[in-house]
Amino acid sequence: MFDLTGSVALVTGAASGIGAEAARALAGQGAVVAGADLRTDGVPGVCASAHVVDVADPDAAEACVDEVVARHGRVDVLVNSAGIALLAPALELGVDDWRRTLDVNLTGSWLMARAAGRVMVERGYGRIVNLASQAASSGLEQHAAYCASKAGITGLTRTLAVEWGPHGVTVNAVSPTVVLTDLGRAAWDNPAGDAHRAQIPARRFAEPSEIAAAVVYLASAEAAMVNGAELRVDGGFTAR
Repeated sequence: MFDLTGSVALVTGAASGIGAEAARALAGQGAVVAGADLRTDGVPGVCASAHVVDVADPDAAEACVDEVVARHGRVDVLVNSAGIALLAPALELGVDDWRRTLDVNLTGSWLMARAAGRVMVERGYGRIVNLASQAASSGLEQHAAYCASKAGITGLTRTLAVEWGPHGVTVNAVSPTVVLTDLGRAAWDNPAGDAHRAQIPARRFAEPSEIAAAVVYLASAEAAMVNGAELRVDGGFTAR
């Protein structure tokens, strides 16, 4: 199951964290993976090609998709994993940090989806997987911009699913809890992390491989009837 042999997958944010793990997992299922990030340093060696992209730049997003199509012939799967988290209490959050968070997390996902979506709709096939978060549906202290951006991702996902579903393109979101990437460990290896972990019914944070597995499923032929969904991989945090 979930054999992606012959599929071409473009993964943003591929140089680290969830993006890198998703790239490895997709390649492990046979996909030809194009990894994209602000820098190509760190893009996993399993990627067939590496591309520089600032997802918040409309021209760069279009150019990235064009490069992948020119190199590999098409784009079957897009994984929007590029993202940032600039945290501060809402009364102290700077306007520039607010705008940058939404530019990368939300606008960047839309720009990449729009660029890849044109190719997919024309071909009559595609899988888009957006990385949202438990923050899309739960308020988290100091996460005003991040929560807003991820809530926007779920709304964007549903709309694109409705518009592009008739053309053979599914659009879904994965919403993790805290993920134990290098950045996740650094941010949550403290008393606040202990308190947050205690709020999760599973009593632990997620491993990157668990998020990548959800991405692989949604990218697969077996998920053809899953469209406009938010797959929560949060140990039950948002079930409360």
